[in-house]
Amino acid sequence: MSNEAKAEDSSPLQSGDGEQERSQVAAAHWGGAIGEQYRKMKEHAETYPYVWGSYILVYGGFGLWLTYRWRKLRKTEDRVRGLQERLRKLVEAEKSTSSATVTEQSPNSASLTDKLPSSSADKATK
Repeated sequence: MSNEAKAEDSSPLQSGDGEQERSQVAAAHWGGAIGEQYRKMKEHAETYPYVWGSYILVYGGFGLWLTYRWRKLRKTEDRVRGLQERLRKLVEAEKSTSSATVTEQSPNSASLTDKLPSSSADKATK
């Protein structure tokens, strides 16, 4: 009878030890660890649904706001790039026309200053 009592006393401990060993082996594997975390989170969510609801509401709203701001930033950047490209093309076109005009005017402008009398050159500077 003392042997049976010892066997009964050790059996609950052994079954608990076996369960711990199984959970340790499962946790040792990467997939088992993820499954264990999922199980714990699921139990916690079922136990405290309002807490998890508030998490979803707050962090979901924060995620939506970040997504909105990110998309708005990308649209603004695209618009700025387009405007910069247009400006760059306008500046290049202006430089090409002004450089062509300057090369044509430079001989003429030198001859014009030589032909102007000194009194009209003084009036032009004033």
